[in-house]
Amino acid sequence: MAFEDFDLVSERRKANAKQHLKKKILIGVTSVVLIACVIAAVTFVIVKRSGPDHNNNDKKPVQNAPPEPERVDKYSRLVTMLCSHSEYKEKCVTTLKEALKKDPKLKEPKGLLMVFMLVAKNEINNAFNKTANLKFASKEEKGAYEDCKQLFEDAKEEMGFSITEVGQLDISKLASKEAELNNWLSAVISYQDTCSDGFPEGELKKKMEMIFAESRQLLSNSLAVVSQVSQIVNAFQGGLSGFKLPWGKSDAHAPAPDADTDAVADDDEDLADAPDGAPDADQPIFEAPIGAPGAAPIGAPRVDAPPSWAAPAVDLPGSTEKPTPNVTVAKDGSGDFKTISEALAAIPQTYKGRYVVYVKEGVYDETVTVTKKMVNLTMYGDGGLKSIITGNKNFVDGVRTFQTASFVVLGDGFVGRDMGFRNTAGAIKEQAVAARVQADCSIFVNCNFEGYQDTLYAQTHRQFYRDCVISGTIDFIFGHASAVFQNCQLVLRKPLDNQKNIITANGRIDSKSNTAFVLQKCVIKGEDDLPSTTKNYIGRPWKEYSRTIIMESDIPALIQPEGWLPWEGDFALKTLYYGEYDNVGAGAKTDARVKWIGRKDIKRGEALTYTVEPFLDGSWINGTGVPAHLGLYN
Repeated sequence: MAFEDFDLVSERRKANAKQHLKKKILIGVTSVVLIACVIAAVTFVIVKRSGPDHNNNDKKPVQNAPPEPERVDKYSRLVTMLCSHSEYKEKCVTTLKEALKKDPKLKEPKGLLMVFMLVAKNEINNAFNKTANLKFASKEEKGAYEDCKQLFEDAKEEMGFSITEVGQLDISKLASKEAELNNWLSAVISYQDTCSDGFPEGELKKKMEMIFAESRQLLSNSLAVVSQVSQIVNAFQGGLSGFKLPWGKSDAHAPAPDADTDAVADDDEDLADAPDGAPDADQPIFEAPIGAPGAAPIGAPRVDAPPSWAAPAVDLPGSTEKPTPNVTVAKDGSGDFKTISEALAAIPQTYKGRYVVYVKEGVYDETVTVTKKMVNLTMYGDGGLKSIITGNKNFVDGVRTFQTASFVVLGDGFVGRDMGFRNTAGAIKEQAVAARVQADCSIFVNCNFEGYQDTLYAQTHRQFYRDCVISGTIDFIFGHASAVFQNCQLVLRKPLDNQKNIITANGRIDSKSNTAFVLQKCVIKGEDDLPSTTKNYIGRPWKEYSRTIIMESDIPALIQPEGWLPWEGDFALKTLYYGEYDNVGAGAKTDARVKWIGRKDIKRGEALTYTVEPFLDGSWINGTGVPAHLGLYN
């Protein structure tokens, strides 16, 4: 199968951009009414949260407010249920109750979800507007703020994707979209965090973190409510006929309540009489694995038959056929362009199918960026040690880590094949990224990533690495993405004296985020000059809810018996999640592993949830010509 014949990755960015420009109203009278209610309620919540104008000295005495309508109280149990697993429960309950006070028609879960997302989006805008008055004392601070501007645009765009998706969604189909919504919302949280991380330690960085705190909490609650509503809908569609949904439906197939009526469930007996297994306001429908901080990546539906991904694993064989390129890059002038950046700049604004760039053998010393407009781009070379993109930007020389990458991927649906990506700054230059990947549904196969500290920045979204070689010293795979590394070689290099080697530094920020690093069927090895005295570890927690799973991999004796390393003090040791399953090699024994509550020897059933099909919603890999194993090998 040739690459140009591959099925397209989702064109959602183009579709959403057209929608935004045309300002289309969602189809259907019910949707129009719902959106009008949501906007009115959101406006009310925003005004309520903002408080009165404290500069107004002509205020009249405030009269005692009339009692709240009784009908609002009848939804308190629904609100409690939806917020039961929010990290910021009080804020969650307040946000929903204020919206319901404005318009109880928002008893529809779809409307309540939109309230959360619109309020969060408004707060993101407010937070960034507040940064306009900040004073910068150094070029480092000014540069970090420039990064924040781009990250803010990314956050706004992907927040818009989430809101549009919910607005168009048949709520009964929420479970099929939960992973997608979690993907976008998790990325928005990471963009804010990346913005703050770019600032040097000091008062300004603390101020940035405080400015984003409110929107950060609202986004976290949005993740929690999406998950909770999805699980409720799943459970109620599992054959619970005759049981009233808490927002007023008589059963899973009944029509929605009339938008013009104020009828509500008469009392709490609807929930009190729920059959076994129905959702409860104080208990989740699906429990996360013991010790896991938050939900498992994609909960298995509550049905008797096993989910599709629990069946015998399917191999996607892939294809070795070389595609016909749209353009060829060759340093010797034998192609269409001499540099990769020139070839990318010449890509048409619109094109059908995949756009293919062939990079002939050579070392290309340039900073290459695949922009967001360059969706469904394939770049292939003559081999990971032959067609190489290289650079040497680094932290010690004054470049922010975010900007040190030799190769950056922002365009969704990217496929990189038989390419090499290097940062040659060396261990002494500290953070120096070879490749930074932000794009959703991005794939690398038979590629080499070479660096020292921070070699591969798997920044956000869903990423799949197959048959790749990734080498480095400190945290040489790091980021916030949902990434599976399958059949990869993880190569430990010689660090500076007195330094340790750490393979992963996962940056999962929120307990409800479905992100993690998964190392499956990988081989860990050291370069020939790696000193025997060097201490080597599988990973350490970059962020509070760091999550990494290593399974069916070869762990040699050069990995320390404790396996994992703290970041600093006891940071994240009670909230991280590190799972190990069915590994081999002298370093795979876990009896001497760290005794942190989140370090687990996981069972087969849980390991299955971290395989390609369920964890990455991996159907998008099929048709790309890339080999993949969708389940467990054994």
